[in-house]
Amino acid sequence: MNTSGTNTAGKWRYFLSHRRGFFSFLTLSFIFLLCSGAEFLSNDKPLLVITKKSWLFPILRYYPETAFFDGEDIEMNYMSCEFNQFIQKEKAFVIWPLYRYGAQTISLDAPQPSLSPPDCHHVLGTDEQGRDVLARLLYGTRISLFFGLGLAIFSSIVGIIVGSIQGYFAGKIDLVLQRIIEIWDGLPIFFLLMIVSNFLSANVWVFLGIMTLFSWTRLVPVVRAEFLRGRQQSYVKAAKALGVPEGRIIFRHILPNALAPALSCLPFLISSGISALTALDFLGIGLSLGTPSLGDLLRQGKSHLYAPWLGLSAFLTLATILVLVTFIGEALRDTFSPHKPS
Repeated sequence: MNTSGTNTAGKWRYFLSHRRGFFSFLTLSFIFLLCSGAEFLSNDKPLLVITKKSWLFPILRYYPETAFFDGEDIEMNYMSCEFNQFIQKEKAFVIWPLYRYGAQTISLDAPQPSLSPPDCHHVLGTDEQGRDVLARLLYGTRISLFFGLGLAIFSSIVGIIVGSIQGYFAGKIDLVLQRIIEIWDGLPIFFLLMIVSNFLSANVWVFLGIMTLFSWTRLVPVVRAEFLRGRQQSYVKAAKALGVPEGRIIFRHILPNALAPALSCLPFLISSGISALTALDFLGIGLSLGTPSLGDLLRQGKSHLYAPWLGLSAFLTLATILVLVTFIGEALRDTFSPHKPS
């Protein structure tokens, strides 16, 4: 009798009943969706410009000044006086984002050129270069979330494959791979990231690839243990006796049962990825200069203690995300614990 569907439904009901974990999941999902559409929420380009002759979508396409008036063949500055005069002259209909500042927008309406405190124009003030903090916070949070999620996905793929091979074949293969993993875990990943950042152009993909090379080992013990237990089950032995290919036994009979415990490790991989990227940016060896990030705001807050809105906004955002991810991880751990009811 197949009870996998019943077990899955029971664990899903238990996760829903875990109020703190489920509420954290909903909150983090809302933040993720909000940051995913950052360009449509916070930007210095209009969403839509309707003139008598055409409909223009500056947020999606590049438009030179010549598309609006007799200007130069350069990108239109939608915050300029010339564009405002064009709107008034043509009586154009313009739809702006909810917040009219992008991550790289240099403020021209702040009380002071840079490090302006929060006011009616800039909800969280401006940074040391006069850029809006709320906009950079929104874009920086998106980079951190996508980095952490990408690290969890890629690390899971490699970790599950290696753990499956170790647990299913066991014996010498398991011993050799286990020794390799122990040596690999002993390498100083943080110093390697610092060295690589000096030789390669710092970008998200480079750091994501390096972090994946060292993070996949966290899932191996969990998957390996499930495969060592699963290969002894009677249905697996029966499948071997019937001549079922080993690949089918691994992916269809054992792997589905091993995935459930591995899920509880994913939030902690996300958390470690976000923390690592923030730490590198804080030290100034992370992403390229000008890229919005939480670590860059924390670094600016440390350098300008008289502008507390910089450090506090980044710290509270980072702390909120890490706490939510931790609560989700605890809920998943309790849900897939063997001591919990199915």
